[in-house]
Amino acid sequence: MLLLFMMTVVFAPGCAFLGGAAVGAAGTGAAYEYTSKKQLDRLEADYKAGKITKEEYLSRRKQIDEGSIIY
Repeated sequence: MLLLFMMTVVFAPGCAFLGGAAVGAAGTGAAYEYTSKKQLDRLEADYKAGKITKEEYLSRRKQIDEGSIIY
């Protein structure tokens, strides 16, 4: 019984750390994707307004797509 208690005390903080790390990584990923979405929206607006050419739009779109998991 004492061994089980000692293992719980030793390993429980490690589990909390791993859980916290996973939540932090997910939050960072979500923030990055949000930024990518904003960049795409801004790029789309610039293209529709005629501020950039189609070639520049496609080039910048490719750069954003390569850095994103979702887009």
